[in-house]
Amino acid sequence: MTAHQYGRSPVIPFAAALPVVAVLALGATACGTGVRDLPTPRRLVVHSGERIVATAERMAEVDAWGREQMDSIRVDPSFMIVSMEQDAPAYPWEALWVNGSGDSATIAYQSRPGLYGPYLIYAHLHLMNAQGRLDRWLPGAGGGTPFDIERAILSRVADAWLYQRSIHDVRPNGILDELIYAKENGFLDALILTARPNEFVEARRAWLAEDPGGRDAYVAWYRKTFERNPPGLRGSRAVS
Repeated sequence: MTAHQYGRSPVIPFAAALPVVAVLALGATACGTGVRDLPTPRRLVVHSGERIVATAERMAEVDAWGREQMDSIRVDPSFMIVSMEQDAPAYPWEALWVNGSGDSATIAYQSRPGLYGPYLIYAHLHLMNAQGRLDRWLPGAGGGTPFDIERAILSRVADAWLYQRSIHDVRPNGILDELIYAKENGFLDALILTARPNEFVEARRAWLAEDPGGRDAYVAWYRKTFERNPPGLRGSRAVS
């Protein structure tokens, strides 16, 4: 297992956050404009044939805030993030530990190209929430409920992974692909509340009351898209 430390370290994280080819590509800028000349976003397709197309304008926005956030992670002395490679896949929320004082976090991620960045962003945003600084990166999210905050953070993680996949052609990853497909199809709430029913009890109860058919619709969509049961329902074919 390999560990990396950021926040109180001289190491520059973006080199580890993206494949080497991506780092080189991101170094280019449009002549005379200061705007980064990104590749045309690639279309994403999963085995079922479901597709996602990201716009160039949207990916340029992700590039801008992603670089700013990575720079902050590198130079901010108020926290430390230790990232650890592991063999097994894990959802970001399964792989994060934040200490009680909110100045240190450990995040584990599967040792595959491109996965590091989204997991680091997840850890950083949870630290910012613990320090009361989440609004700096996600305006308006800091005053929300725990579910609102988690949804906003995972939405940002999904965008970071969409950027990796569409701009730099990073190989698919089942866990992070779930996040981007769920977000793009309006099922991010459903994914979170189905995968983690005991963490956001009130939010889940409100969701089921407001949209009685929402859970079944989500499960049907997920099975059609990924040809398996969603997280939280694996090991069972029944929708309960």
